[in-house]
Amino acid sequence: MKSRIEELEAAALTALAGAANLAALKDLSVEYLGRKGKVTALLRSLGSLPPEERREAGALVNAAKERLTAAFEEAEKRLAAAGDENPEDALDVTLSGRPHPVGGVHPLTRVLAEICDVFTRMGFGVAKGPEVELDWYNFEALNFPPDHPAREMQDTFFISEKVVLRTHTSPLQVRTMEKTAPPVRVIAPGKVYRCDSDNTHTPMFHQVEGLVVDRGIGFSDLKGCLTSFIHRFFGPEIPLRFRPSFFPFTEPSAEVDMGCVMCKGKGCRVCKDTGWLEILGSGMVHPAVFENVGYDTSVYTGFAFGMGVERIAMLKYGIDDLRKFFENDVRFLAQF
Repeated sequence: MKSRIEELEAAALTALAGAANLAALKDLSVEYLGRKGKVTALLRSLGSLPPEERREAGALVNAAKERLTAAFEEAEKRLAAAGDENPEDALDVTLSGRPHPVGGVHPLTRVLAEICDVFTRMGFGVAKGPEVELDWYNFEALNFPPDHPAREMQDTFFISEKVVLRTHTSPLQVRTMEKTAPPVRVIAPGKVYRCDSDNTHTPMFHQVEGLVVDRGIGFSDLKGCLTSFIHRFFGPEIPLRFRPSFFPFTEPSAEVDMGCVMCKGKGCRVCKDTGWLEILGSGMVHPAVFENVGYDTSVYTGFAFGMGVERIAMLKYGIDDLRKFFENDVRFLAQF
């Protein structure tokens, strides 16, 4: 039995010396020290020895097992320190990193940025201001008297009698004119709020409004500016038309229609078979608005316009339900 133990220990140490990596070391450990390994088998064979020999043989096997265990642990430390690992588990620092999926730009953010980019390249500045607004800036300074019926068109969220969630970004036009002497050329992008919700309206949406004030500004300047914007945004082949309309803060006022991008003017469900789609509102700034900010109406004229970003995005991407922009369905958003 003693010679068998010595031979087994010597064979294990020889094999251990030839282990080139941690994977080979692990296989040797299972072969010699595992539950079905050679040392375990030797311990189980002790029962076949005469009783007077078992104690001595058992002590010899256990001593050999302890020495082998210590030798395996030392070899594992040496191989780990040398960087010898299982090739399947090794880190190859020369490989490029695995890409992690990241979110994309929301279609409304994308369209808003594109609109602002077109106007800034046309020489417009960008104005920003509060979303919780005084009634004066949201209505009265824009020629909405307290009893004006046009207030009912706005479906306003009132914080108090004189404080509202802004229903349009036009208050920024007033705030800009209060702080800036003419000439003025700005756009006002941002969130606005109205009590309305269906497949074409949401309680919160986005607008971009614009204002130009200078000497000698006429309606032809308004038409030229908006025509240039539509052609840059949707393409030079898109036809436009201006229809008379009404807004308290502009006079004369006009709605701007563009040729339907769905049917190319032939008539479809989207344009209600007219071949035209309403795209924005506009007009020459009402003299009363200039008087409220201290501009000399005998010297300066100007025009203003406003558009819904969601409306623009729906036409650009062929989307028929406004609510899809706010439901955060990843399948929908991933298309953009």
